[in-house]
Amino acid sequence: MTTTTRPADTVGEVRRPGRWLALAVLVLAVLLVAVDATVLGLATPYLSEDLGPSGTQLLWIGDVYSFVIAGLLISMGSLGDRVGRKRVLLLGATAFGAISVLNAYAATPELMIVARALLGVAGATLMPATLALIRNLFHDPRERSVAIGVWGAAASAGMAIGPIAGGFLLEHFWWGSVFLINVPVMAVLVLVGARLLPESRNPAPGPWDLVSVALSLVGMVGIVYAIKEAAAHGFAWGTLAAGLLGVAALAAFVRRQHTLPTPLLDMRLFRSRGFSGAVMADLMTILGLSGLVFFLSQYLQLVQDRRPLEAGLAELPAALGAVTAGLLAGRAARRFSVRAVVAGGLAAVGLGLAALTVIGQHTDYPLLGAALLVVGLGSGLSFTVTADVILSSVPKERAGAASAVSETAYELGAALGIALLGSLVTGVYRDFTGPAGTPEAAHESLGGAVEAAAQLPPASAAELLDVARQSFVDGLTLAAGAGAAVLLTAAVAAWFLLRGQRLLDGEPVDH
Repeated sequence: MTTTTRPADTVGEVRRPGRWLALAVLVLAVLLVAVDATVLGLATPYLSEDLGPSGTQLLWIGDVYSFVIAGLLISMGSLGDRVGRKRVLLLGATAFGAISVLNAYAATPELMIVARALLGVAGATLMPATLALIRNLFHDPRERSVAIGVWGAAASAGMAIGPIAGGFLLEHFWWGSVFLINVPVMAVLVLVGARLLPESRNPAPGPWDLVSVALSLVGMVGIVYAIKEAAAHGFAWGTLAAGLLGVAALAAFVRRQHTLPTPLLDMRLFRSRGFSGAVMADLMTILGLSGLVFFLSQYLQLVQDRRPLEAGLAELPAALGAVTAGLLAGRAARRFSVRAVVAGGLAAVGLGLAALTVIGQHTDYPLLGAALLVVGLGSGLSFTVTADVILSSVPKERAGAASAVSETAYELGAALGIALLGSLVTGVYRDFTGPAGTPEAAHESLGGAVEAAAQLPPASAAELLDVARQSFVDGLTLAAGAGAAVLLTAAVAAWFLLRGQRLLDGEPVDH
């Protein structure tokens, strides 16, 4: 059994004054990103009615934010290590608030896609900086485990606050208001964070390699774009070219990191089985969840005719489960093992998704609520422990780059989930046969079918809505089954990859 000792010269750093107040400021950023992700799902029917996007444009609106974040997270995490994580966080928060206004007032689908992409650029600065600052605020391993649990619980609380706040706003204002709520939150973060947050950076960072930045961005966006297009429309020469370009760019990125004296991302991190297993768990969890979650709000509103606020409250069990599990995950991992908690969490998410394969148009809420609660509990256990493993695997001066790997897995999983599972839902949905006079727009999205039904005679409208809703549910249950298979497979993989991993006083150790 390996034991760890703390050098005497760091004892004074363990109890940094004001660290918990500083954590509260970082939680604001986490809440904001989580709220922004969840309110979009609720706003989608209203956005569809106002802007009239095609099915493909709707998917781009949903996932371009994650595309850009996935491509830039490693670069922004490394930038924070070099120029200062507090500085990067505050600049990113200011930009996030300003660009949220552009999202709120976007007048066309094309402008909305651009605005979401720009928001992704700003968002890429936030999550790595918050986790890296936690690594530097909390030097005591047990305190850091608690802080990471609070951080993860805040992200889950944002999942709850987003639908509820978004539902309230959508019932009283137009859809753009769900983006404007970012502005006051970011203003508080910037004003208070400027006073409370300590600056931290790598004391010997080396230059920021712009070639590596470009390669990581091109690689991530190219691969995710190719997967999305192939899932939605099948293989084409343009799709294949984008995928090959992405693979080539990432291969060049990896080779370049091995040659640089101070790489953007230290590839040696992946030699640790625990680090690689934790990253894999994050990626697969979000991949299995995100595509389903993106369409669940539409199911609650457009299939079950729930009001936006009611739909938001219906999703609350997932957030409550994740908050509870996140706060208890560190203690559970120390008592049992990292692999038991992570693999168990992944399996719970998979079983929760499997339960959703039996839903129909008129499924009673208890089944939905119970499944969402199990999904929330499982994801809270897994995410919190994997974040602790990843952060504790590196020295604190490289915390930004390490946390960026964690967030890249999260955002890449979100993009892939929406691309693959979302395209699966859309592909199944488009095959329905409507009554005579059904416009083509009704086959693009369920929101388009609802809008088209309003222009048809009552009997035709009822028939169109029934077949469109059933087709949407068929796609949703198929996506839930695919997500369940992904998560259960990931649970088995995590059990082996995290073998021997323990949290000793909060620190993961490979045996």
